[in-house]
Amino acid sequence: MGNAESVVVQKRLARFRPEERPVVEGVFDKLQGAGATAGKTITLEMLQSSVGSMATDSMVRRVYQCMSSIDPGLAAPAASGKARHASPSGVSREQLIVFLADTLRGTAEERAPLVMAMSQHAAGAAAVVTCEQVVEFLQDLVSAVVQILVHRGRLQGWKPERMGDVSLGVKLLAEQMCSELKPSDEGACDVSCLEDWIFRVQQVSQYLELLVAEGLSVSLSGRPAPTLLPPCRETPWNELKCLLDLPSLMFLAPQLPDGYSAPWRLVFSTRLHGESFTRMVAGLMKRGPTLLLIRDTKGHVFGGFASHTWEVKPQFQGDSRCFLFTVSPKLRVYTATGYNQHFMYLNQNQQTMPNGLGEEGRGKKSILDVDPEAQALMEITGKTMHSQGLREPEDDQE
Repeated sequence: MGNAESVVVQKRLARFRPEERPVVEGVFDKLQGAGATAGKTITLEMLQSSVGSMATDSMVRRVYQCMSSIDPGLAAPAASGKARHASPSGVSREQLIVFLADTLRGTAEERAPLVMAMSQHAAGAAAVVTCEQVVEFLQDLVSAVVQILVHRGRLQGWKPERMGDVSLGVKLLAEQMCSELKPSDEGACDVSCLEDWIFRVQQVSQYLELLVAEGLSVSLSGRPAPTLLPPCRETPWNELKCLLDLPSLMFLAPQLPDGYSAPWRLVFSTRLHGESFTRMVAGLMKRGPTLLLIRDTKGHVFGGFASHTWEVKPQFQGDSRCFLFTVSPKLRVYTATGYNQHFMYLNQNQQTMPNGLGEEGRGKKSILDVDPEAQALMEITGKTMHSQGLREPEDDQE
């Protein structure tokens, strides 16, 4: 290469440490070694031989399409009006280096055109993609990440065969990530839209880095593989079926506050311990922060994170780090509104105070139902009625 390299390619290589550059430049020769014959370019078949065990065929084709559409002089897939179609002869060394530099060490601005190219159905000069195309790209990307975790033995004690449906989890996580997009009124996403999205949704870059680093065996010094799953310890998997799947776990784990990375341990399950509220309370006490998972009779899965260890007492506890979440039919997190301090509540065997976990006792009306004037007063003072439309006043008890 040497002086024949474009200035752009030289600048891309400068992002890597001196000891890392031979690794990056060696990827081209390594990929060629995966093919039947060596040449001046990387073919789709060579890429499939290297990455195929850790990504779907459609994801490999997306990566190849993106690489081959890069203009080393512009260091990005060509914009509309300056089309650079995927070369039938393959990916050059310069194109590969730009792709590696931008996926592994690039900014949101540099990664956005790559995501645009990988989201398109075919190589070309489209200036926008639809949200549906981005979802399809994300499904391939998330599937590849799950495959890498399994293939590389990075499950941290989790057993996918004793967990939820991975394929459903992939769809839900892709939909959740795409819900953060801010497309135009016509539903289209241009490069600036994707740049803003990649900047805000860190998982996009994280997953893309993992795919490229693991799929192409790019081992860089000082950059250990990210830990996407929390450690799971002391779980009787032979007797248990977890309500979470791997993608939903990948979504929930980063939602926990910094410093809450201790191994996850099962403290109570109705399948193992029965449906005794007293026994559940005993399992929660002095256990530190907990994650509660519930599946209702309609198959919806939801829950909440308690930031403090539970105590049985007639007062609210916890802090604003608590949150609620849904897993199915959608992956979503709902953080504290700040309107009050009602984060956690656990009480039992009281005659005059509410009993239960995080809710009032059965048959006790809300103050908004007992006293309509209280509701009117809240509306006058500008307080938003968050429960309006989500709850109905209970019938009078006989």
